[in-house]
Amino acid sequence: MIWDVSPVLLDFGPVEIRWYSLLFACGVMGYYFLTRWLWKRRGFADGDFDIVIGLLFVGMVVGARLGEIFFYHPGYYLSEPLEILKIWKGGLASHGATIGLLVAYTSFWLWKRKGGGAGMKSEDDVAKGGADGDPAKMGGGFFDYVDVLVVGMPLVAGFVRLGNFFNSEIVGRAWEWGVVFVQNGEDFARHPVQLYEMLLAWAVFGVLIWFGRRDFGGGRGERRLAKGSYLFLFVGLYFAGRFVLEFFKEYQVLPDSGGWAMGLTMGQVLSVVPVLIAVGWFLWRRKRKGLSEGSDVV
Repeated sequence: MIWDVSPVLLDFGPVEIRWYSLLFACGVMGYYFLTRWLWKRRGFADGDFDIVIGLLFVGMVVGARLGEIFFYHPGYYLSEPLEILKIWKGGLASHGATIGLLVAYTSFWLWKRKGGGAGMKSEDDVAKGGADGDPAKMGGGFFDYVDVLVVGMPLVAGFVRLGNFFNSEIVGRAWEWGVVFVQNGEDFARHPVQLYEMLLAWAVFGVLIWFGRRDFGGGRGERRLAKGSYLFLFVGLYFAGRFVLEFFKEYQVLPDSGGWAMGLTMGQVLSVVPVLIAVGWFLWRRKRKGLSEGSDVV
């Protein structure tokens, strides 16, 4: 496949609309409306939704950009600091986005713990679609809101990777079949690894939706998965897939690794930790099964 599409969709002189920006916006909008629907289905206070979404958006963008800068190209960006602000050109790292989202959500949770915002709706309110419940019924656990907030995240990740494809960036390794990225001045084929990662993200999204058919059916009835499972299911599946797909991505050995990285790419090293954390969490939950309510265990 010959890919010679300009990353600029529309050019109005000093103002450009890029494919990447459009696709990123589509992902964010899709996430917003899906998550708002799930938020209401679970009976959380409407007044808190825009607050947490705003925090997550800022955390995602800032974290993803800082991840790209410090994990992958510190020398370039520190020598060209103005390029840091040009996120419409691409350059967002999913590992950095994950850290940024975690920091943003933790900030929201700490604010809730201190009594900020409104309370959850009661189960009767959820069934009737009524008003917000008593503030005394606010959730205090760290995972009270996580499941709802995490389901749509792989949807956004898929749109971002599609945007990378339109930008002809984060390319795969040279192969006898694949895509020729003419915009990069190349005349040989590469793995379209951006599309592989797009399909991975949307497959993970499908898995979360499939499990959530009952858990997000409204109210707080019997759950298929324990609180927090959606977070670690997303993290484990997505970054395990990322580890595998790095074998098809343009090779990047860790700088000055001294051989300890065993030839792994930066993306693979950064993926190992979240996968191990996810696996450890599920093993811990399985071990605790006898001590928990059956409806709240994987």
